[in-house]
Amino acid sequence: MLFKHQYYCFIAGLPDFSFDSMKLPFSMEEFKQMLDEELKADDKRLLNKYFLKYDNDNLLNLLKNKEYTPNSLGSISREEMQEMLERIEENLPVKNKKIPAFYEKFIKTWLSEEAQSENQSWEDLMSSLYMDYGLGVKNTLIARWFELNLNIGNLLSAIYAKKYGMDVTQVVVGNNRVAQLIRENTNARDFGLSQELGYFDTIQRLSEDTDVFERERKIDKFRWDWLEENTIFDYFNIEYIFAYLCKFQILERWANLNAEEGERIFRELITNLKGDVKMPEE
Repeated sequence: MLFKHQYYCFIAGLPDFSFDSMKLPFSMEEFKQMLDEELKADDKRLLNKYFLKYDNDNLLNLLKNKEYTPNSLGSISREEMQEMLERIEENLPVKNKKIPAFYEKFIKTWLSEEAQSENQSWEDLMSSLYMDYGLGVKNTLIARWFELNLNIGNLLSAIYAKKYGMDVTQVVVGNNRVAQLIRENTNARDFGLSQELGYFDTIQRLSEDTDVFERERKIDKFRWDWLEENTIFDYFNIEYIFAYLCKFQILERWANLNAEEGERIFRELITNLKGDVKMPEE
């Protein structure tokens, strides 16, 4: 059994908050700084896999615009990214251990003339590679959190794609069993998931809520409850801190959103999803 670091004082000093809290105890930047100061090196590397999503965005934006100012929540600096890009372009090995292996695959695809001519969806490719990477994290809670969000995202995308007459296989990312089942059962009402996914009925029911704001909030509440249920026996370890971090981001999202903004974001999501497909006015 692997020894787990315990963070008694740090966790005891963290402010409490609930799903319905409206005020953030600190910013995400401040919390990340606290984590950098308090965590042991191996635990810090684990949480960097969570913050890697900011690096993913930074990489995408830097490839599109070399003048882009990276989000400070990422763990890979602009200089490290530029060095990585130069080495991959020159077919040299990337030696920086902070760089995940899937970045090389992504960048080589980006540099491919064939992929560029096919108008590749770079965000979808990055998301797919990142989710597959997350499923392999050597921490049960973190790997399962990646899987939960991959499954929820794919299921919702499949439901909406089917509703608006789109090709379901084009909106599914990742390669876990649920993603494969959806691709193989696009014509089935349940995409072959009702027996495979214990929360299939819950997510399907939530997807049918006509109030966009409430629907998104209920889905985040489902995620929050999942974190609570899966860390019930974790008190002072990295799993507790990870769950706190995930819940903090959910809180941050809703503290910064109002109903109108939620509606706008959802409509943008659907617009991007449906492409040129005609959609009812309502």
